[in-house]
Amino acid sequence: MKTSIIGFPRVGELRELKFATEKYFRKEITEEDLLAIGKELRVKHWQLLDDQGIDFIPSGDFSFFDTTLDTAVLLNIVPKKYQELQLSSLETYFALARGYQGESGDVTALAMKKWFNTNYHYMVPEIDDNTKIQLVGEKLFTEFKEAKEAGIVTRPTILGPFTLLKLATYHGAKKAEDFYEAVITAYGQIFDRFAALDCEWLQIDEPALVLDLSPVQVQQFSTLYQKLLRKKGNLKILLQTYFGDVRDGYQEIVKLPFDGIGLDFVEGRKTGTLLEEHGFPKDKVLFAGIVNGKNIWKNNYQETLRVVEKLQSLGEVVLNTSCSLLHVPYTLANETELTEDVTSYFSFATEKLTELNELKKILSNKEESYELLATNDALFKQGRFSRNEQVAKKVHALTEQDFVRFPSLEKRAAIQKDKLKLPILPTTTIGSFPQTKEVKQNRAKFKKGEITESDYTAFNQGKIAECVAFQEEIGLDVLVHGEFERNDMVEYFGESLDGYLFTEKAWVQSYGTRCVKPPIIWGDVARAKPITVAYSTYAQTLTDKPMKGMLTGPVTILNWSFPREDISLRESTLQLALAIQEEVLDLEASGIEIIQIDEAALREKLPLRQTDWHREYLDWAIPAFRLVHSKVQPTTQIHTHMCYSEFADIIQDIENMDADVISFEASRSNLEILDALKAINFQTQVGPGVYDIHSPRVPAVAEIETTIDRILKKIPIEKVWVNPDCGLKTRGVPETQASLKNLVIAAKKVRGGI
Repeated sequence: MKTSIIGFPRVGELRELKFATEKYFRKEITEEDLLAIGKELRVKHWQLLDDQGIDFIPSGDFSFFDTTLDTAVLLNIVPKKYQELQLSSLETYFALARGYQGESGDVTALAMKKWFNTNYHYMVPEIDDNTKIQLVGEKLFTEFKEAKEAGIVTRPTILGPFTLLKLATYHGAKKAEDFYEAVITAYGQIFDRFAALDCEWLQIDEPALVLDLSPVQVQQFSTLYQKLLRKKGNLKILLQTYFGDVRDGYQEIVKLPFDGIGLDFVEGRKTGTLLEEHGFPKDKVLFAGIVNGKNIWKNNYQETLRVVEKLQSLGEVVLNTSCSLLHVPYTLANETELTEDVTSYFSFATEKLTELNELKKILSNKEESYELLATNDALFKQGRFSRNEQVAKKVHALTEQDFVRFPSLEKRAAIQKDKLKLPILPTTTIGSFPQTKEVKQNRAKFKKGEITESDYTAFNQGKIAECVAFQEEIGLDVLVHGEFERNDMVEYFGESLDGYLFTEKAWVQSYGTRCVKPPIIWGDVARAKPITVAYSTYAQTLTDKPMKGMLTGPVTILNWSFPREDISLRESTLQLALAIQEEVLDLEASGIEIIQIDEAALREKLPLRQTDWHREYLDWAIPAFRLVHSKVQPTTQIHTHMCYSEFADIIQDIENMDADVISFEASRSNLEILDALKAINFQTQVGPGVYDIHSPRVPAVAEIETTIDRILKKIPIEKVWVNPDCGLKTRGVPETQASLKNLVIAAKKVRGGI
């Protein structure tokens, strides 16, 4: 019995890669320095995996920004406008990821979207009719050789051609299948290069196989790989899937001449049934994803062993993670404030390596296996989640009327127009302003007890006053307080909710250098105290303009937390909705007339198969949002915000959220959302983001004007708001101020021309 993982967190134990990359962006270190730090981290991670006894250690899963982008660059999928910048390879790479504004030119970044059903984001490759897909990069081979030089044999990993082409955006007449011959040639060359390096296994990730696939698509996949696998020679190819089962085309896929196939037994609800009904070829190695790569709870060895023991009759089985460990924190070792009776239930990336090793020992009947099994079994026999009977009763007592707001959207719009008296094309931001070093230091000092609460609050109020004054100075119509008191849009709320636990250094990569620290739902959730009211009402005293109250919605709080396993996601979300509803009503009672309830992660737990969308998710996620605002007065305007996902196919469900205004990420997706809004005659007011906040470049006034004009060609002007894509906390102050000034000027110019 051997062990394997699909991928490992690359940001480092203490986010070393994040800090090094940001230093490079600030020109505090050189390109050579950054590359050296990257190599140092890779070797450290390979050594850790080797020390933990992992038999199949991946290489190629490291990235300075995103592995989908790495694959695109490796295969020359770099649009002409980036090539024309005449930058170094690394600078071009970051221009694709972040945009570029300098002497060499001015380009926006590639689109960024959610990676399947996770909070990780990938860069969307852009392909046009002139794209020449060919092997041009060295990264994959360099990293394999680095590991070999360190005395560690790795299994290189690369995103597969079927998924790569399926995720790409196409500009022109050609579609994915028109590039099949080119990718066959390119991947064939990758096979040859690794064969020459005496590589035994190559992992090819094809997560697109867990999506809904038509018979035509299954046939396209089969034809693609029938041709490609003729080129593999003695190189062993592992087809790796994750995030679900491969029910569409399973029988055809397992017949292809792969040497190993990785299947997900955690999220793949039908994986076991597929194997029972159709078997698994004896001439292939089954890489069984039995250790959950997306949650932080200990593996239940008894349940896992029952699964594995059934599989052993099929042939050679390798114990594997269900997906890359990229989606969980690096290690529990740095969590000094949580007690052992809590941490004994947790397993982060490093601890999951131990779990694989222990399962291997148990299955090999090693001497210590009985004790390992007994200890794990005892853990699962004792209760761990705390219940709040009052909360449970509230959830149980909910009726259909609790999820409906009166009067209708149309009537509310007229009432709010009269009350708020906003101009046409009202301008606003999504909520947060830059979190400067001073803001972070103030928070850190307060947490360490180095300053009093009154000192902490006074500092934040000073920053709020500066923020409000700036917004009034440039002429924004609806203001925000800047969120200087908030560490994270989920953790901040969780700190005022019963039922939550928090970590110190359990960071997870969201995209590039952006990391989040998801809180842990430990018990039933209830609001312990008001959360945002004091700062929001203080900010409102500083201006006569409307001040938005800023909240995170229940679905996003759940999706960006590590959830419980003992109750349904629906019940957890309704508990959160009732807690946030209390906050909404308190804000309203305190005179806040506009309240934004962000649901940035609405799509994150949407099942990957469309047939499961409503029954398993949307039928309770959408009502949970409505529950939050169903009791507010008609005069209170409810906003929400969504970002970096594909929303076109659930746009009617988004309309059913019954918000008064919805802002969308739109600039990186080239305003694609507009066609979907127009197609269903979307009634809610909308604010498609007019510039990309995930890039440091400052959009020109004319650029924003053009974007607004494009929006107005699809959406009636009385329904349009003007705002950035997302919150501004990760941006610098100068670029933020310059961008917002241009946004206001552009909106006023468009208003003047109407």
